[in-house]
Amino acid sequence: MLKIVWIGFHEEGLKAFYATLSQGYEVKGFITLNENSFSKRSAGTREYEQICHKCNVPYYTVDTIKGEDAYRIVQKLMPDLLVVLGWSEILPERLLDIPRIGTIGTHAALLPHNRGSAPINWALIHGELRTGNTMMWLTPEVDAGAIIDQIAFDITLYDSCKTLYDKVADTNTEMLLKLLDNLNKGIKPEIGIDNKTDEPILPRRRPKDGLIDWNLPGEKIYNFIRALTDPYPGAFTYLEGKKWLIWKAALLPVLSDKVPGTIIGKSFSFEKKSCGYLIATGDNILLITEMESEEGRYIGQELNGLNLEGQMKNE
Repeated sequence: MLKIVWIGFHEEGLKAFYATLSQGYEVKGFITLNENSFSKRSAGTREYEQICHKCNVPYYTVDTIKGEDAYRIVQKLMPDLLVVLGWSEILPERLLDIPRIGTIGTHAALLPHNRGSAPINWALIHGELRTGNTMMWLTPEVDAGAIIDQIAFDITLYDSCKTLYDKVADTNTEMLLKLLDNLNKGIKPEIGIDNKTDEPILPRRRPKDGLIDWNLPGEKIYNFIRALTDPYPGAFTYLEGKKWLIWKAALLPVLSDKVPGTIIGKSFSFEKKSCGYLIATGDNILLITEMESEEGRYIGQELNGLNLEGQMKNE
């Protein structure tokens, strides 16, 4: 039986982790971030700890995968396979050299396209219509290892970062179980996709990058909001000096002659969650149905009760 060590903190790897254990594979240890480092990341989950406790998997926390603590843990466990799902650091070469078979990871894009950070978020921001998930053998270079498997899926107008990461989680599970079955048969798979590109590496996104530019066309703002909504820090704007996070919105095919950012008025519906505020963009109108300030989060009719007026600001 393969000896596996698992590295992860992001929600996208949770389903695959549970499925691997349910299939009877031996996970010798699970490595995740300590509280200080975990608090600085988006879309993390502590549910891994509960699964490890239930399934008697040794659970370790580190501040970084590049440090001595992580190296000593992996060296002590001496895995056949190191599985890295949902991690935001590049593993050092000395760590990659430890497992007997190799180290695998996934990247939520159709490599070699969209190498780098936050590929799902960037795909939505850029208005792409198709993306996917790629499993590869990890190397010290960013997202450049030999490709093991790849699954494509569409991006619809109804998707958000959350729904796309649900698809990533499903494909992580499918590709990993297939790989483990092959490795147990003595097959170390790769597919014939050349993982090389001249595209620039996608830059890291930070919470401060979520400022909405209301001068942009409505579709671009809609894409921006759905790219940064839960479980990420959220797109934001300012009204009368107060910061507002925009969590949910709908794009209306109605042209506007108002100054971008102007609050045009309220929308009403017998469905409480569908109420909200109409905001002018660079070309049409956006309906905001969920917002949050320091005072709390407001949804639908609650939002309507705020009597907001004025112009959303870009700064």
